[in-house]
Amino acid sequence: MFALQYKKLGARIVYYRKINGLTQEKLAEEVGISPQYLSRIENGNYPKSVSLSTLMRIAEKLNVSISKLLEDIENK
Repeated sequence: MFALQYKKLGARIVYYRKINGLTQEKLAEEVGISPQYLSRIENGNYPKSVSLSTLMRIAEKLNVSISKLLEDIENK
């Protein structure tokens, strides 16, 4: 149902991660999640929704607001 939105969110996380010069492993470590979990989030392949607390930690480590990560990801 939200597959496209998850893919867009994941792509945005990848974009900001790369701008910040972070590897998946480093960001995952800083956020407190496994690199495999971060990979699934970035690829939009996580079968459940990402928790708000995880999203908040990711945004914090990427130095962006959550609203920036979620901007324009709804279906149009």
